[in-house]
This record gives sequence, C-alpha cells and structure tokens, in this order.
Amino acid sequence: MKLKYLFILLVFTSCQKEQKTAQTADLNHTQIPEIAVSDTKEAEERSLKTDTILLSNEKDAEVTHILANLIDQKADKDSVITSKFRLDFYRNKNKTASSKVSIRNYEKGSEWNGSNGLTYTSDKNSSFIKIDFGYPACGYTYENYLYYFKKGNLQLVHQWQSMSDSGWGTWTEFMGDVSGKDPENFYCKIVSYGPTDDDSEDSGIVTYSDSTSFSLKGNHWKKKLLSAKDKPYFEKKMTFNEFHRQD
Repeated sequence: MKLKYLFILLVFTSCQKEQKTAQTADLNHTQIPEIAVSDTKEAEERSLKTDTILLSNEKDAEVTHILANLIDQKADKDSVITSKFRLDFYRNKNKTASSKVSIRNYEKGSEWNGSNGLTYTSDKNSSFIKIDFGYPACGYTYENYLYYFKKGNLQLVHQWQSMSDSGWGTWTEFMGDVSGKDPENFYCKIVSYGPTDDDSEDSGIVTYSDSTSFSLKGNHWKKKLLSAKDKPYFEKKMTFNEFHRQD
C-alpha cells in the first residue's frame, strides 16, 4: 500500500504520543455555534460534565476563563457520537457571554484548551481567543475555534480542524500583523505536509490552500476566501528536515 494512503488512515487511528500543536481547515460536519448573552433559559440546561478552560490570571482581563458544559450527547445508528457543548465566557465570577457548539465523532477522554491571541507570540491581552478540543494524542483530529470578545460582544470569527502526527499533518496558519493585541486585518491559510508517492520517509509534499482574509468592519469581523475552496494553490516537494527548518 502506498505510504500516502497510510498517512490518510492516521487521522482515524491513535498512537500514544503527545499531541503537537497544529491547526487546519474548516469541515462541514461542525455546526456554526449559536452565540448569545446569557439568559434564564440556560439555567434549564443540565450540564452532564463541565471543564474549565483557564485563559488568564489577571483580574482585569476581558475573559479570565471559560466553562465548557457538556449538555447533550447522542449516538446515531452507526454509533457515531455527537456532543453538544455550551461555552460560558467569564470575567472572574461574572458570566459575560455564551456560545453553543456541536461536535461529531466525539472521543472519550478529549480535552479542552485555550489561549489568547492569533498565535503563541501574540499579545496576551488580545481580544482574540483560540479554543481547541480533541483527544491528547497524535493522529487525532482536533476541533478549533477562533472567537473575538470585546466590549461585551462575542463573535465566532473562524473554525477549522487540525491533525498532527510526528511532524506530518494539516493545520491553519495565521499571517499578517498578528503579534499585536487587536489587528484590523489578517490572513490565514491551510498548510498540509504529507508523504510523497515514492514511499520516501525523508521527503514530503507541502501544500497551501484556502487562503482567507479577515477584516474588521465596525465591531464585526468579515472573512473572504481568496483561493478556490479545498484546492491547493501552492505545492512543493521538501525533505522532512527542510520543511521543519522553516520554523
């Protein structure tokens, strides 16, 4: 069997290693979250499980932590589990906003993580909040969400999936002036690095796809796809070491 087909199978199998940070493209099976300021109806939704996503220890931070509440979980006829979560955004003890997400192919033992900023080098007081959810091992698919919270308004700006396995995988890379607190324009692209057709373990193919621009209009972010959906606009063969030396 060609190595590239084995690479595809890694998405659906586990290997007990640490999950590397990676990010990738939107897929249709994750529903767009419904966003609303907290109301009395939410009190009627019983949480089956609650996880805490710590974002900041600073008391004056816009969002200090998020409570991820599992509110429903069902399996279809093929035993595929869909889980519904309510994400409650808090500033210290005060809930400021909520968002609902529905995740298909739930893996027992999956964990939530979060951070401020578009990248790990961004200003930690950024109004952008990145959240990911997945099983903490290589070869598993992660759900990723980018929120923007400012002056009491919450918006889901982008969502995507990612997978990484020992340096191979697919993720989303954010570009532009992303090191500051609140840029008004930025870009992202999907980066994939997978094996070649010649079964070489030292070389791979890197592709870029789904180039997307984001711009702030008033208090609302708008995004525009700049390349053909799901179609690579760049492709290059590179050795494993060459590819990772770029970082």
